[in-house]
Amino acid sequence: MSETEGLVSAYVNDADRDAEATVRPKRLAEFIAQDRVRDQLDLLLQGAMRRGSPPDHILLSGPPGLGKTSLANIVAAELGAGIRVTSGPAIERSGDLAAILTSLAEGDVLFIDEIHRIARPAEELLYSAMEDFRVDVVVGKGPGATAIPLDVEPFTLVGATTRSGLLTGPMRDRFGFVAHLDFYAAADLETLLHRSARILGVPITPEGATEIAGRSRGTPRIANRLLRRVRDYAEVRGDGVVDLVTARAALIVYDVDALGLDRLDRAVLTALVDSFRGGPVGLSTLAVAVGEQPDTVEEVCEPFLVRAGLLARTPRGRVATEAAWRHLGRTPPNGIFGVDSPPVPDLFSLDVDQP
Repeated sequence: MSETEGLVSAYVNDADRDAEATVRPKRLAEFIAQDRVRDQLDLLLQGAMRRGSPPDHILLSGPPGLGKTSLANIVAAELGAGIRVTSGPAIERSGDLAAILTSLAEGDVLFIDEIHRIARPAEELLYSAMEDFRVDVVVGKGPGATAIPLDVEPFTLVGATTRSGLLTGPMRDRFGFVAHLDFYAAADLETLLHRSARILGVPITPEGATEIAGRSRGTPRIANRLLRRVRDYAEVRGDGVVDLVTARAALIVYDVDALGLDRLDRAVLTALVDSFRGGPVGLSTLAVAVGEQPDTVEEVCEPFLVRAGLLARTPRGRVATEAAWRHLGRTPPNGIFGVDSPPVPDLFSLDVDQP
């Protein structure tokens, strides 16, 4: 995937890591929006600190780019504790997890990103660590194998997942606090953009922030990424100020339209409308039509297109809605999702006296 297509992807890339570390909030009071989660988390942490014990294990779920990693670091900062960061795919064996757990100091925070992808043997080892702060390390193989119990210092596990439905029941039940992060409102993204612009030293006007926020798909990571790209345009082709005109011109260059759709998003909608008359069409066929893998279309494009009301998933395949036709400048025919069509009489609405 090219950088232009990646601008409105909520998944983190290598270029984002250092930039996100710069603008990432360090304390709960600096975290913008997600008010209910913030208040609940504050109560949890304050209560734990007054008792002098680690808080319950925390599960953060929600789409990528909404601040789960930031909240994990904030938990450690508020507790004044160290943090160990890893990810589910990186823990392939139970021994890997045992080594991490036994190296934790008392009160430390262990952050596991994409925890739903952790290997099953490691997950089962994690159960006893979360409940009893103890792990059983198996030494040897076959009949001579021996389980050696090792104590683990009391710690707090913060798990993050973009697909909470893939978590097993036993894993989910061991979290004392579960929070779901929602997409941001445009006004919250504007506040976030002004804060990021101050940190990055980028002059930005309210109109410029509004324009970028409206194309950010409700996701802070995308908003910050677009801000950096508009800053580049402003410094090279403008006067260095991110205003309305500069923001619009920059986002045209980067193929991000008024709804936040990029080239691939529009290619999917255009294929649906022009090649398949709005659908329904199967995922594999649609992916071939736009020259992408089915996984890319399903995981990168479809979530936002469905949420924006531009695409519908039906048992027969993908369908372009009325809004998709109009966004592409086409007139939708009758029978398309959202377009009024003559009502079809059913058995109970027929006049039985008619011949």
